[in-house]
Amino acid sequence: MNTSFSADLGDGTYRNPVLNADWSDPDVLRVGEDYYLTASSFGRVPGLPLLHSRDLVNWTLVGHALDRLVPEEVFALPRHDCGVWAPSLRHHDGRFWIFWGDPDQGIYQVNSQFVQGPWTSPHLVKEGKGLIDPCPLWDDESGEAYLVHGWARSRSGVKNRLTGHRMRPDGTGLLDEGKVIVDGDAIPGWYTLEGPKLYRHDGWYWIFAPAGGVETGWQGALRSRDFFGPYEERVVLSQGTTSVNGPHQGGWVRTQDGEDWFLHFQQRGAYGRVVHLQPMRWTADGWPVIGHRGEPVDVHTKPDLPGQPLAVPEMDDDFPGGRFGPQWQWTGNPASHWTGGGHGYVDGLRLACVPSATAGDLRKVPSVLTQRLPGVPATVTVDLDLQSGAPGARAGLVLLGDAYRWVGLERGEDGEVSLVHRFGELVADRERDAAYARPLGRTTQVRLRIEAGEGGRCRFLADAGDGFKAAGPDAFTAAPWRWVGALLGLFALAPEGSEDTGSALFTHFRIRAV
Repeated sequence: MNTSFSADLGDGTYRNPVLNADWSDPDVLRVGEDYYLTASSFGRVPGLPLLHSRDLVNWTLVGHALDRLVPEEVFALPRHDCGVWAPSLRHHDGRFWIFWGDPDQGIYQVNSQFVQGPWTSPHLVKEGKGLIDPCPLWDDESGEAYLVHGWARSRSGVKNRLTGHRMRPDGTGLLDEGKVIVDGDAIPGWYTLEGPKLYRHDGWYWIFAPAGGVETGWQGALRSRDFFGPYEERVVLSQGTTSVNGPHQGGWVRTQDGEDWFLHFQQRGAYGRVVHLQPMRWTADGWPVIGHRGEPVDVHTKPDLPGQPLAVPEMDDDFPGGRFGPQWQWTGNPASHWTGGGHGYVDGLRLACVPSATAGDLRKVPSVLTQRLPGVPATVTVDLDLQSGAPGARAGLVLLGDAYRWVGLERGEDGEVSLVHRFGELVADRERDAAYARPLGRTTQVRLRIEAGEGGRCRFLADAGDGFKAAGPDAFTAAPWRWVGALLGLFALAPEGSEDTGSALFTHFRIRAV
């Protein structure tokens, strides 16, 4: 494991963000001495990532709770900003539960006895457009079960409201039509109220919810003696004098020794929504204060928890036995023939050169295998062997977003191989050459590299046996999707109608901080 990205400073302190990549809309949970975190995965497959920690600073990715997105036919093609929005992670009755909102379908849940699974198939709890950010509560004091959710105006025409329901204790459905329990329009200065997390504490129902938008907003807390309100509110975390814009939307967790902490995201453009860890305390009048006097901390003492080795979610991959690690996600529901296993190779990922009508626009291709772009300058390197002999077959390393760029190999009609460097503009539906193709003859092996600098400014390079050379004259600034950070990806494609398309072999994927 490459721990150079760790937030643990090794002296009893940590530096934010603790997860410096796009782990959007985090929620956190403690079970015994173990801490678990999940995050939005939008249109990527598998979905609902699951991370584990013992100290809230060092995290490892242990798997996913959602094998395929539903309805399956809807996500047969990429829908990058759709799918899984803002999940909530809870533990009740000996089981882990995750609720999330799909803005086009409704509120779903899955559950499992073990965080490693198996998880149940997605169950639609409430059907409807614009239902997002759900969070359940099983109230041990009253014996009731509740659910709160927000609204996406893009689908429903409604926003800035939180709706509450009574819920079946087994989490399979709701027991009423719902009631608006918080109207953000009635709170002076509050707008885009969303992302509620529901808790019971000190005789109050608590809703931790952000407002003000992802780039400029704040974290609020609301409380009521009755679940259905009325609620009083207070801002408990805001940017203040710090450089942490829009600090909000996350989860509160209490350690086994009674310390309170809050994990939230910060929107950072092409890097997506990185995750910060904030101390939390309670005032004399019973309100939470997050960070240092309500502002985010940069460096802070770690939680008073047993020591843990340095850890970060894995990024490197040698593809042992032809398999890829849990850090990788497809951009659509995958087909079994997209990967070919080892085929005689102990290590190495063999991707089939999938025939595609949309091969000229990688944003529309579901067979791109992606992972998150680190939030600090880094070098990304992978070895490629284009073994397909099919004319037009291509494979490469891509930085994928609303605009994208890739470097890789392409087989010509004459059987010769060329090094190519292409990009897709924001408003274009087909990619164009970013530089002249470099003929390589019968050479099929190349080492590809992206040098990602400050602000997502990237250079693309290749080594065809004579050292790394720039694949084009200009740099490229990584572009996010609307809600998703830029993605690193591997792909192999062939023109539509191609037969016997063969495959490409990827080996030695590495990401190094610089």
